[in-house]
Amino acid sequence: MDGRTLACGAVSSVKKIANPVSLARAVMEKTVHVLLTSKGANLFAESIGMATVPSDTLVSENEWKAWRKNKTYATGVTEDFNCQWAHDTVGAVAVDSSGNVACATSTGGMRNKMVGRVGDSPIVGAGGYADNLIGAVSCTGHGESILKVTLARRILPHIERGKSLADASQLSLQYMGDRVHGAGGAIVVSPSGQWAATFTTVRMAWAAVDHDGLWYGLEPNERLKEQLSK
Repeated sequence: MDGRTLACGAVSSVKKIANPVSLARAVMEKTVHVLLTSKGANLFAESIGMATVPSDTLVSENEWKAWRKNKTYATGVTEDFNCQWAHDTVGAVAVDSSGNVACATSTGGMRNKMVGRVGDSPIVGAGGYADNLIGAVSCTGHGESILKVTLARRILPHIERGKSLADASQLSLQYMGDRVHGAGGAIVVSPSGQWAATFTTVRMAWAAVDHDGLWYGLEPNERLKEQLSK
């Protein structure tokens, strides 16, 4: 999503696409639509010449093992709402030298989901949102919970009212926990270059680059720094 114009693009349930964020950006830039799904999204990818890859190359050995272990579970109930298990959501937020913000969010979804299930990542305002007037957000966690509270869009009004990025994220994540018993995380950046990475899950891998260097963490309250070479 482009915070300058509020232009956005998304895809869901696509197959054989190695870089779905690139396809989502093409939806934003080359169509009048916001979200394309399933066969239609793949037909669009074909029409613009986007390369495809064999499906099995997109699944790691660890995920194959986890699927084999859990494949006897009832559909849709293999994940607990506290997100204790690993997730594969990858999100990014960015700001340029002019204060333009943007976000992108991508995921393979939770294991053993129903055919046709769509989570929060491709839904504007849930998995991500960007607005130059406030900031950009990308979220991770239990998709159904994030959808119910429109987590990304919920964070921004707190910032408008003067809360810090970290406090705005924490308040919204806590609301999600209290209201629908879901856990998750969010990364946020402001047009002025402030940023925060906040989560209520057991862990969340995150990293940020600013003029001071590379910041990163995994555990709660972990904030490590490395100086980047020029």
